[in-house]
Formats: sequence, structure tokens, C-alpha cells
Amino acid sequence: MLTKMVACFLPAILLLLAVVLPLISRVVVSQRTDGTSLSPFSGQGEWQLLQASIGISAMHMQLLRNNKVVMFDRTDYGPSNISLPSGLCRHDMNDTVLKNDCTAHSVLYDIDSNTFRPLMVQTDTWCSSGSVRADGTLVQTGGYNDGDRVVRVLAPCTDNSCDWIEFHGYLSQRRWYSTDQILPDGRIIIVGGRRQFSYEFYPRSSTSSSPSDTQRLGFLGETTDENENNLYPFVHLLPDGNLFVFANTRAISLDYKQNRVVTEFPLMPGGHPRNYPSSGSSVLLPIVDNNNGIAEAEIMVCGGAPSGSFTQATHGNFSRALATCGRIKVTDENPSWAMETMPMARVMGDMVILPTGDVIIINGAGSGTAGWEFGRNPVTRPVIYHPQAMGPGTRFLVMGPATRPRMYHSTSVLITDGRIIVGGSNPHVFYNFSGVNYPTDLSLEAYSPPYLAPEYRPIRPTVTNARGTLAYNQSFSVTFSVSMFLRMGIVSVRMVAPSFTTHSFGMNQRMVVMRTTGVSMVGPNAYRVDVVGPSTAEISPPGYYMLFVVHSGIPSTGVWVRIQ
Repeated sequence: MLTKMVACFLPAILLLLAVVLPLISRVVVSQRTDGTSLSPFSGQGEWQLLQASIGISAMHMQLLRNNKVVMFDRTDYGPSNISLPSGLCRHDMNDTVLKNDCTAHSVLYDIDSNTFRPLMVQTDTWCSSGSVRADGTLVQTGGYNDGDRVVRVLAPCTDNSCDWIEFHGYLSQRRWYSTDQILPDGRIIIVGGRRQFSYEFYPRSSTSSSPSDTQRLGFLGETTDENENNLYPFVHLLPDGNLFVFANTRAISLDYKQNRVVTEFPLMPGGHPRNYPSSGSSVLLPIVDNNNGIAEAEIMVCGGAPSGSFTQATHGNFSRALATCGRIKVTDENPSWAMETMPMARVMGDMVILPTGDVIIINGAGSGTAGWEFGRNPVTRPVIYHPQAMGPGTRFLVMGPATRPRMYHSTSVLITDGRIIVGGSNPHVFYNFSGVNYPTDLSLEAYSPPYLAPEYRPIRPTVTNARGTLAYNQSFSVTFSVSMFLRMGIVSVRMVAPSFTTHSFGMNQRMVVMRTTGVSMVGPNAYRVDVVGPSTAEISPPGYYMLFVVHSGIPSTGVWVRIQ
């Protein structure tokens, strides 16, 4: 009898062990202090080629709420490798390369069908910025030459009718290499740019553009280096409503309403620049919302290039990139930087928050800087960083290598199924596919982190019902199914705002971990988690987010919700 019982339950026991043991090992690894890099998941993730060519090099990238990704480069490369439809051509007498151009410089990629179509952009979007408005419309600002004062908008659509709409001369100042951030009131702040030590807003306060729409920010002028660089400043909206602004080596908290510096934070140890062209990266680590209107905020800055690297690269000397990261809890009474060392040095890498709350650092080079021909030694292995691991030596885990180098002008974004879309890489003034160390790359790939491995399917939740529109401080429920519910596991619900990614920085990227009040079983393999919506617009600005249920460290596919 006992033998029969064992035989009966053996498959279930083996399945339980197969699922539980890796999770137990994850906990053990997260507490190790010997510095070894053992993955908490089986495998090192998987790479998948989605498209051998989308016709352009994806210098800028934004996921929209209909699971389509807008990508674009610049108009003054010359012709791209994809034609505009129906005989359309761009006629631009200001273009420095090609005044009559019948090729596209922007595409819309459909994740679900793995297809793409060309879009028409008229003015030069080179090194521009962007943010998604509360209604889901992409607002894209600035650029180069005839595009430096232009605002462009693209509203998601269910057919093939949507395209760029451009508003020439909308901005009061030239915005080339500026940074955009959505604000609690739904406006977008546009910060900095080359030789622009100021900020302005979209929509503007008046019907016509004027210098009065601009607020001067002397901090940006103070942090400019000898080459007039402190470009693409790292800007994060803090839970108190102020902005964290990091430029080269210094960081402040800015009250943009009163145009005053609230706090100047300590210098990051080492004194090396981290913004373009040194091109480190930065994220606001996940915000835990306890619904009291107060939340801690911690910023992380990783990689970059040592002081003087840009000048050295112009003479053919390519300095080793920085391997250090700094974390600063800006809500502490006396904030200070805590430094850590990555497994490898990296410049021009992207930092992307994963649904688990971990951060993946992907793309980039091991030496040199951003700029034409200035990067060397591609770093093809992503690393995953676990912010909550016990000690610095346990937090970085090295993943499997990509087959393609992603250097200058590469991008990456998180999508709803948990993968990372990766594209771009063009270290040259024009498209150059031969006779160079790192040819222009028009391909599109997806990286699947280890949590998507098949062995985690039994504990991977599937969201079956979630409210599409959420209100601040309002209770709601999310139902999900899971084949094997681990009662010792933790269920959490978190929202991720999709980023506008370019030049190693994901603008507007943020994760909010919402307060859960209970988990209950509502049917066979079906569960309900009760949640309280974000407490303030400063913690979660209005707009569309990807909502994930995470069960025992394994995330569901995200569903789109709107905070308003």
C-alpha cells in the first residue's frame, strides 16, 4: 500500500521539488557574501532575433499602450533601408545630407505580430527626447538643426492610420540632448540640452512660444565640462514632487515650481562624469507605496567613462570604462552614496527595471565613450542586479552573451511579456555596413530573462482580471491563476511606467510596488489579491502603466492599466 501511495504522489513530489529547489537556491544566493556570481534562476536567459532589419537603426525607442514600439533615428544620415509608403517623400531644404528623401527614419513595430511599418517624420530627431502623456500619446521634443524647437506627437491607434504630427517652433529654446519627465499634473518638463541651462514645459503656458516659458537653471551651467558637455541629465520625479537632477558629477533636488534648489547631494565618490558623452545610466529604484503619501526614494547610477575620456578618444586612446555604481537614498535625513562594483566595466549601457524589481544592465562598451567611432570592446553580457540582496558581493549576476554588439545609439525597453526589446547601434556618422569594426545594426532582438525559463511555468501567474482604470488610494482586486501556488511564496502587485529610451537613459521609467491587503483562493488554481492604488500623483504620475503580479519571484505577463 505504501509503495502504491508513493508511486501515486511521486510525479507531484518531483514537480514540487523542481520548482521549489531553484527558489530556495535563490534565497541562499541572495544572502551569500563571498562575491561569487551564481544565478538565482536556472540558465542565463535567452536571446531571440526578431527582425534581421527594420530598415533603420533604433536610436530612440518607446513602448506604447497598444503593445507597439515607436523607433526612430535621425533624418540627416542620408537614405535609410526602408521606403516611405505610397510614393511619399520628405522635402527638406534644411537637411545637410539629402534634401529629397523617400525613405523613412521612423518605424512602428507591432510586438504581437512581429511586423513593422514606416512612419513619416519631417524634421531632424537626432538626439531628441520624449515622454508619454497621461492619455497615452507620445510627445517627442527637440532634436537637431530644423528639429531643435519642434514638438512631435504620435497617438496610438488600432489600424495603420496613426503617424507623426509636428508642431514647428513650439519650444522656446533649442532642445538637443535634453531630458523629458512627466509631472504629477500631467505636464512634461524638458530639462537642459546642449548649451541650454534651463527648462520649459509642454504644454506651455501661453499660446505662442516665448523666452518667458523658460526657467533658467544655473546648476546645468555649473556642471558643464571643458567640451560643453553635461548632456541628457538624469532626471527622476521624487515622491515629494521635486526632481532629482544628476549632471556629470553633481546631483540636486529641484523644486521646479519655485525654481529653487532644495538640496545639493554629496558628490559621488571618484568624481568621474556619468552623463553624455561619458554615458553611464541611471534608474529610480522601485518605490514601495504604503499609502501614507510618504515613500522612500533611492537612485542608482552605473558605469560611464573616466574624466578626460572623450578628449582621449579623439586622439585614438580609449580609456577603460567605469565599473562602479552608486546608490543614494535621497529621502534620508543625511543622504550619502554607497558604491558597488559591477562584474565588468561598461559605458553606453541601458538600465531597465524588470517586473521582479531587479535591474538589468544591457548593451554598451568596455572602453571609450559615446560619440562617432569612440567606443571599443563591446560588452555583450547583460548583468542583473538584485537591489534587495544582502551584501554588495551578491547583487550582480552575469547573464548569457548576445551575438551582436550594441554600441553607440543602441536602445532597449521592457515589454509586457517580460522580455527586453533591444535594437540599434550605429557608431558612425552615416549608415556603414562594411569595412568597419562595428557595422551599423538595423536588427531587432529580444532578451528573455531567466524568470521566463520553462521550468518556472508552474508558478508563473496569469492575470485573468484587472480593472483597466485605477484611482488614487482606491482599493481594487486582481485575479490570477497559477498551476502551483506556493503558500510560502510572496504575491506582490507592481506597476511599471514604460520608458522613452535613448543614449543610455530610460526617461520616465519607474516602478511602484503597491500595498496588498490580502490574497485569497477563489477557485481551482485561481486567486485574488486585494490591492490599494497609488497614494499620490507624485508617486505615480497619471498615465498608462504595465501591471504585473509577481508570485514567488516569477512575474506574470503585464496588463495595461491607467491611473487618473
